[in-house]
Amino acid sequence: MVLTDSANNPDEQKWKSTVNAIALTDIGMRRAINQDSMRVMLAESKSSWERQGHFFAVADGMGAHAAGELASQLAVELIPHHYLKHREMAPAEALHRAINETNAEIFRKGQANIEFRSMGTTCSVLTLLPEGAVVAHVGDSRVYQLSGEVLYQLTFDHSLVWEMQASGKVTDETARSGVIPKNVITRSLGPNPAVQIDLEGPFPVRQGNKFLLCSDGLSGQITDEEIAVILKLLSPADAAQLFIDLSNLRGGPDNITAIVVEVSGTELATNKGGSVTVRRDGERKPFSTALAIVSLVCFVAAAILALAGRIQLAIVTSILSGIALLAGLAQTYWGQTAEVDNSQRYGSGPHRQFKAQATQAFFEHLAGTMKPLREASEERKWKIDWRELDKGFTKACELADAKNYAEAIRVQSKVIIQLMSQIRKQRTGDASESAIDL
Repeated sequence: MVLTDSANNPDEQKWKSTVNAIALTDIGMRRAINQDSMRVMLAESKSSWERQGHFFAVADGMGAHAAGELASQLAVELIPHHYLKHREMAPAEALHRAINETNAEIFRKGQANIEFRSMGTTCSVLTLLPEGAVVAHVGDSRVYQLSGEVLYQLTFDHSLVWEMQASGKVTDETARSGVIPKNVITRSLGPNPAVQIDLEGPFPVRQGNKFLLCSDGLSGQITDEEIAVILKLLSPADAAQLFIDLSNLRGGPDNITAIVVEVSGTELATNKGGSVTVRRDGERKPFSTALAIVSLVCFVAAAILALAGRIQLAIVTSILSGIALLAGLAQTYWGQTAEVDNSQRYGSGPHRQFKAQATQAFFEHLAGTMKPLREASEERKWKIDWRELDKGFTKACELADAKNYAEAIRVQSKVIIQLMSQIRKQRTGDASESAIDL
């Protein structure tokens, strides 16, 4: 699902092309409904980007019946609505306010209906602004940034295991052992009337940077190191699809959502230096009525004085008219900007970082998917065109033999995407039972 909409306005389409954003969601292999929701809202012009940036959100709902689905849908609908409403605020402040207001609304809906009582959702929001990337976050859905060869996790998981690690109560080794459940979250939108929100950033943005917003149905099945390699080597469309496919191939125990964003233009790159100019609200102030009257009265008085031969007074009065006019123009056109120091930061992120390194082990894992998928297709009598797939697989193996693991992974990834596309077309009523754990 591509959410970079076509626009009839060429200027609008040109500005939207500063990013390449792909958003995909999948029910997974074990769930009856998809409780994940997502939103992509691209600025339609440079001026709207300067005010509130490009907006991306992922939410992962929780609750019985359809409560989780409703909570996540409300999150991705209400947060951007409230965010746009607070144009007079700095973007980070507007985002924080919007999430607080959304939490209150989800809580009220939960209290009003017994079936929705205690419903909740995670929510991770990324905004790409003139000052850089700003993230707002509640729960364990994640936001990553790939810059060059390094993947940064910009968000802190609000989960039991992460909180215990941060407090020093458990070691990293204990956390990795799985003794502490990884899916117990400590914060979410909706269950309580108030919520603690993390703000992170602004992080520098450069052309070619990639961002990933995802639910834990993805990050729970694909390692951070694998995420780094996939983002680095594949286009946003291929990366998003491979994230879905690999998560399902590894059991797909949860809903899976991925938004992959690539900064494709130089326009979004943050300024080098100490500060950037940021427009604080969405509208220019109207020209001051009082200053307009003063300017007009002084102008008329200057004309009358000049006709009466009182030239010196006419000059003084005309100068006053000009000062009033300039003051009004300054309030209208320049009063809405402020200098923001890049050194002023929210939060303490990035919280972790990983090298995007193509390895033999990762290629071999991808290559190892072929045999069980072939066996599954034969067992279920799926009609798969293996001829082209085998050609791609052979080419990938040859590249790996030559130790060109980056290109081998890229080719094999495309083979898996093509194969899973054909499998999806073949699956029938037993699709929920078709997971192949790898």
